Amino acid sequence: MLSIRRSAVGSLSVASKHVLGTTAVIGALAFTLIALLIPVQSFGGKSAAANTSAGGDDDGLGTLSTAFGPLTAQDRDFVRKVRLAGLWELPAGRDAVQRGKRPTVRTAGEHLIEGHTELDRRSIEVAQALGMELPNQPSAQQQEWLAQLAAAQGPQYEQLFAQLLRRAHGKVFAVVAQVRAQTRNSMVRQLANDANTTVLDHITVLEATGLVDFDGLADAPPAGSGKAPGSGSGVAPVPLPASSTLSRPTK
Repeated sequence: MLSIRRSAVGSLSVASKHVLGTTAVIGALAFTLIALLIPVQSFGGKSAAANTSAGGDDDGLGTLSTAFGPLTAQDRDFVRKVRLAGLWELPAGRDAVQRGKRPTVRTAGEHLIEGHTELDRRSIEVAQALGMELPNQPSAQQQEWLAQLAAAQGPQYEQLFAQLLRRAHGKVFAVVAQVRAQTRNSMVRQLANDANTTVLDHITVLEATGLVDFDGLADAPPAGSGKAPGSGSGVAPVPLPASSTLSRPTK
């Protein structure tokens, strides 16, 4: 009788061990699953927040499905910004070709005309493919920049042209890189590739004028801040640059 009881106790002990072992395995799997899910959810949330806030204006339409991949608010804002850039930089380039005294200023104007003529064509092409509407006139801020250039005369005009356009291109350069890195839409990605090449070319020829004050660029608002040179209640004058910080003209 005693041996039977011992056997029963031994069987219960073995069964308990199996139950405890099974429970431990299930618990470990549950913790592992939780550990895997939490980082994925956190990362996804951060990515969504980045796509919403980093690119600029949100039109409230969310992410749309297209034949070329998902189209986010940042993507649409970028296509509109490319179009807007041409609406004021094309006139600025034509003005520089006509009014510039320095050959380097006229060359910069020619590059603006050539580059933004092509980008303007591409932005319209992309917008049509994606079913987007585009602006047809410069923004109020861009019109202010054009007014500043129209009011400037002589050397002041050339200096203002180089500084204002170089600062604007520096700001958009960061936006182009961000869109190129984040977009999942093939049409927007190719437009970002084209814009990257064009903007870098324009930065190069503007610096080649020898009129860009790099210290003056340092106080430019960061990309995505909603502000840009010339914004605000009044016309922001471009300060006279120190000779040590000027870009050197290309010989």
